[in-house]
Amino acid sequence: MVDEHNELDDMTLYALGLIPEEAMQAVADGGDPIGHQDQWSYEELCGMDFRAILSADCYRLDEATGLYSDLRETEAGLRYLYDNALNLNVTGIIRKKADSQTNILTGSICYPASLTEHLMGKGDGAEVVQAQMEDPSTDLLTGLPFASNTGSLSAAEKEEELRAYLEGLDETGKADAFVTVSSLPDPAMTEEQVSAALEGVTREEMEQTLAAMLGQQMSVSQSELEEYLAGMDDEALKENFSQLLTAQFEAQYAAQAAARLALLPAAQKAAALGAAMEDWTADEWDRYYDELMVFSDSSYEENLRAMGWVDRDAPSAIHLYSASFEDKDLVKASIDQYNEGVDEVQQIRYTDYVGLMMSAVTSIIDAITYVLVAFVGISLVVSSIMIGVITLISVQERTKEIGILRAIGASKRDVSSMFNAETVIIGFGAGLLGVAVTVLLCIPINAILHQVTGIGSLNAYLPWQVGAVLVGISVLLTLIAGVIPSRSAARKDPVVALRSE
Repeated sequence: MVDEHNELDDMTLYALGLIPEEAMQAVADGGDPIGHQDQWSYEELCGMDFRAILSADCYRLDEATGLYSDLRETEAGLRYLYDNALNLNVTGIIRKKADSQTNILTGSICYPASLTEHLMGKGDGAEVVQAQMEDPSTDLLTGLPFASNTGSLSAAEKEEELRAYLEGLDETGKADAFVTVSSLPDPAMTEEQVSAALEGVTREEMEQTLAAMLGQQMSVSQSELEEYLAGMDDEALKENFSQLLTAQFEAQYAAQAAARLALLPAAQKAAALGAAMEDWTADEWDRYYDELMVFSDSSYEENLRAMGWVDRDAPSAIHLYSASFEDKDLVKASIDQYNEGVDEVQQIRYTDYVGLMMSAVTSIIDAITYVLVAFVGISLVVSSIMIGVITLISVQERTKEIGILRAIGASKRDVSSMFNAETVIIGFGAGLLGVAVTVLLCIPINAILHQVTGIGSLNAYLPWQVGAVLVGISVLLTLIAGVIPSRSAARKDPVVALRSE
């Protein structure tokens, strides 16, 4: 998939084998690519041959060891895998339309879903995957047990596994195992020694000893360590001091045992291990299991992934696409409702990119709206003042008319109501005119919006409910602005008003 200039980035060119590794390294070092072609034709790209080496095909059973070996570790094995790999070809070159607003494809190298299904199918039926599933406790690549499975083993199962492991060791391995076991003090002895060492030790002595030991292990000043230890309560300080004494005693015991057994030949130590195994208790088998067993650096799940198996019921990510903002809100609400009823570990983590963008856009629009509202508010105040001034001038110019009305029997209320009615009519007419102008202006505004954005559904319009509210606001403002002038007209003396010219 190329960009609007029919170009690909350097990393994609390197992935397709179109530029050599030296040129890519030059780009990484900040220089210019050297020695590679700048242009490729459609025929050149579609004529290239690529190979997909499936992880499931990389492992072969070694009949001698009963384990599976990775053919990729040797040049000959890698060549064999390449010669028998899945052939892939570029079937087309695509580019996003210039007027397209969205692009759901990611990256520059695209492939159909059928390829993904094919790769997962090959992983499901691979021999190495099936063998690993039949023996989930042992790493079929190293022959070592998985450490993650030890927590579910019973004491009898641990004894069986450890016995089989020790019997499978050579003479040197058995001798080393005997030294390791002999270097482990009895827990009761350790507890007794630590308890005896704790008797009569004051808090100050504990702090001094711990500060000295921690100072050797950490790059922290002595004053900081003393302040840290002084803030501990007695129980926590005693626990830390006990751990220090335990580690020191175990180290001393192991050093003495290693020195004592150093002169014994390996055959004698191996024989001593076999004799000692017959007298081990269930607790000792359980304790020695963690000390002597060697576990795989991988896990059962990691092995299956490396072998090309994919759990279809546990995808790494899910992309949800909604047809409208309303649908997006429904999806988000459903996920939030699910998260409320489950533990934090089981909650669904999601990123609402549209929501984040809309939040930023909404904040900008709100700021603009507040500014426009402020301008509108100022305009309304000025307009109200002008209406009041105009009405007041009208009252002064019609003083004789007011005197005649009062002379023929009009009350002050009638005069005031007459001017209020006039201001209401003015406000109603002005509101209708403003709404009509707004509706007419929406026509050219929509045409401009459609031309600039290319979005046919984006329209500016004035709902009739909003128009009615705007007319009502216009009437109310003019009525308020005419209250003072109308009262001024009602208070005029008829005799004085008749004498005015």
